Amino acid sequence: MDAAMQSPRRAALETDRGRPRALALWLLAVAALVTAMVVVGGITRLTESGLSITEWKPVTGALPPLSDAQWNAEFAAYQQIGEYRQINGPAGMSLADYKFIYFWEWSHRLLGRMIGLAFALPLAWFWLRRAIPAGYKPRLLALLALGGLQGVFGWYMVKSGLSEQVTDVSHFWLSIHLLTALFTLAGLVWAALDLLALERDRLARPARLTVLGTVTAVVLAFQLLLGAWVAGLNAGLASDTWPLMQGRLVPEYDTSHGFLWAAAHDPFLIHFLHRWWAWVVVAAMVVLARRVRSIERPASIALHSAFGTQIILGIATVMTGVALWLAALHQLVGALVVVSTAWCAHAAGRGVAPLAR
Repeated sequence: MDAAMQSPRRAALETDRGRPRALALWLLAVAALVTAMVVVGGITRLTESGLSITEWKPVTGALPPLSDAQWNAEFAAYQQIGEYRQINGPAGMSLADYKFIYFWEWSHRLLGRMIGLAFALPLAWFWLRRAIPAGYKPRLLALLALGGLQGVFGWYMVKSGLSEQVTDVSHFWLSIHLLTALFTLAGLVWAALDLLALERDRLARPARLTVLGTVTAVVLAFQLLLGAWVAGLNAGLASDTWPLMQGRLVPEYDTSHGFLWAAAHDPFLIHFLHRWWAWVVVAAMVVLARRVRSIERPASIALHSAFGTQIILGIATVMTGVALWLAALHQLVGALVVVSTAWCAHAAGRGVAPLAR
């Protein structure tokens, strides 16, 4: 009789737990798209393409101009803003030049639309099929909301540069846009790892963020903020030497408004902080990676590899005067650092055997 009573319970448990592996693979696929989005966004910034599209058309904007008249209309709108009037216009920008920067901004926005569909449509399917385990619906809806916010933040970032007075987007809005993307990326990976654990053990609980994981995340978030400001202010060009800047360890910077103002506005100081705060990040990551080495060795190896590669790429990017391909790789590996940090923090919060056996 006990067995007969346990059978319905077991069936109910199976229904309650849904299809965790399928959900995890879907979330990891979306995470890969977000990583690609971060790279394309970095290239868009590096090629000064972000202001090439002056309107936000969530639906009709998915199609690029298809006729000469449409191209001329887009180019005419771009010619009204400060970036063209003060920089690209005097430099002799042609329609062909404009099409190049338009391509990167359009690709960035199109990829954002694809990510939205790649998340929303499968989510609806899993929801209708009752395949989402108990407790995961709010988390998935939160990730969907973050994706929507990312699009809104992206438009406000672009809007901050659409005037005759300024020639660039606000580096503060750029940092909000980038950090939201990377936070979403970490959330996708964390949820996927929880679901994979649930696949192995139907009684597994979601991992908790430990003190060490929290400290590492905060230290990394500050470095990512500085990196976004470096990109927004073109501060990577402040020096092409390493470890010294301007022949000295600490470069000259604007002190007229105080240190805190300079730390958020002066390209030389922000560049300096970004290159040396990296070692604080490395120290935190070494401790985290060593903590999880016996728990989830692949995660530990991934984190060591990611931050080691990132340091090398960062130095190389500086010493080449921000070569486009190196800067794009630096952006890519930065996203992988976020992924591997989330993986290690998750392992630290679970304290279970490795995922891959």
